Amino acid sequence: MGIGEGSVPYEEAWAEQQRLHALRVADEIPDTVLLLEHLPVYTAGKRTNPEDRPLDGTPVVEVNRGGEITWHGPGQLIGYPIIKLPDPIDVVAYVRRLEEALIRACTDFGLESTRVEGRSGVWVLGDVIPDAVVDPSQVVEIGKLTLRMGLPLGIDPRLAGPEYAPSNAGQRGDDRKLAAIGVRVARGVTMHGFALNCNPDMTWFDRIVPCGIRDAGVASVSSELGRDFGVGEALPVVEKHLQAVFAELPEPAPAR
Repeated sequence: MGIGEGSVPYEEAWAEQQRLHALRVADEIPDTVLLLEHLPVYTAGKRTNPEDRPLDGTPVVEVNRGGEITWHGPGQLIGYPIIKLPDPIDVVAYVRRLEEALIRACTDFGLESTRVEGRSGVWVLGDVIPDAVVDPSQVVEIGKLTLRMGLPLGIDPRLAGPEYAPSNAGQRGDDRKLAAIGVRVARGVTMHGFALNCNPDMTWFDRIVPCGIRDAGVASVSSELGRDFGVGEALPVVEKHLQAVFAELPEPAPAR
């Protein structure tokens, strides 16, 4: 939709999402993904805490996606999939597909990334701390999901397992989020999506608590690779892996 000098204001992209969403609900277009770069903006999902917002009064756009507050802007590849999900609707499975496409893309960039249990998005794990001991007071068992370091309760138990690294329990340094994910599904069709940090000015994140997470950091592909890595370099790789991952979805039922 536009990167670099063609970066898209948030409100313009939001209007286009809504237009395409209505068309996809009616089966008038196929599954579509908007890929773009935004002008600088803070957006707050429905679970944003007041104390996580900018303390200096910087304006924040309220949005109807899941998740909490984040920043979008230059140096960040944004993806807004407008995809009709098959019945029964499984939002967790959809988020895992987004994560998988981005993890595969990071592998192509030469960067090892992973999931972290109980936390959406794509992560680089902190270094292991030798001889670290788990603090039992920071561990809560919910079924098969182990939540550590004060993670909120009520997380889907499927956000654990062999695909997910154990959340930080004081056994390694700060994990770093490379890509944030926040979605909404309305009438069986997805909206909002992901933001991959390629080479943004990371000081934009200093005014907020990104995604409401206080015991982890944020990172960019550039900082992790030790070289400049722009949105233009990431875009075709991410597009390739989105196509591959979502080609595996079963066909949804047509609109009635």
